[in-house]
Parts: sequence; C-alpha cells; structure tokens
Amino acid sequence: MTLDKLLAYSGGGLFVLLTLIQLAPIKVNPWSAIARWIGKAINGEVLGKLRRLEARLDEHINTDDKRDADSHRVKILQFNNELLRSIDHTKEEFIEALAEIDAYERFCKDHEDYPNNRAVLAIENIRENYKERLQKHDFLQEGEIHHE
Repeated sequence: MTLDKLLAYSGGGLFVLLTLIQLAPIKVNPWSAIARWIGKAINGEVLGKLRRLEARLDEHINTDDKRDADSHRVKILQFNNELLRSIDHTKEEFIEALAEIDAYERFCKDHEDYPNNRAVLAIENIRENYKERLQKHDFLQEGEIHHE
C-alpha cells in the first residue's frame, strides 16, 4: 500500500470516526470543537476588538449609572435642604422625592461599593417629614406660596 492510499484511507476513517462521535449520545462534539477552533483562528483579531469594545462599553455604562445615582443623590440632598429651611412642599413634590430615593437606593443596593453615607440621614429626614405631613394633612396645596 502506498503512502498516498494510506493517507486517503486514514483521512476517510478519521472523518467517519469523528462523525460517529459527533452523533453519539456522548457530550463530545469534535466537529463543533474544530469549527470553533477554526472560527477563533479566522476571527481572532475581530474577537479581540469586540472584547475591548465591550470592556469600554461596560466602563461607559458604569460611569453613566454612577452619574445617574449622583443626580438622584443631589436631588435628595436639595429636597432635604429645603425641608431643613422650612420650605413647604406639595404631596406630589414629596412623591417625586420619594421616587428619587427609590431609584437611588436601588442603585446603592446593586452597587455596594458606591459611597452612600452622604444621603442616609437626608433620606430618613424626608421620610419622617412625609409621614408627619400625611398624619397632619398639611402638605402645601397647589397654588399656595412656598414659605421660606
């Protein structure tokens, strides 16, 4: 048997063997593995660029999320400052402030490394003021003038 016939038969035999293994109920899929290897070899540069772009996108998303949380915190602190200065608010303004608190606290819960201690007491004060206004029914009514 010549070398070229031996290679042809062994190549054909390898093809049949790999196909049988692929079809067998075993979790070994040689054709899939070979296709993945070839795909990575051909698209390696593109995959690398995609990974770098994904990392940059994640960085931008994190920055944007922190910026949103900072914005919620600023609004919370500003609203609390107005309460401390005895500026009256409508029930709707309190509800908006509570929505800011909800969004801020959700972010803080999901991002334990985010510095949260600046707003904790302000949030507590807003909630206490809201409860007090609810009990006394003395929210600022629409059209009334804010007292400073």
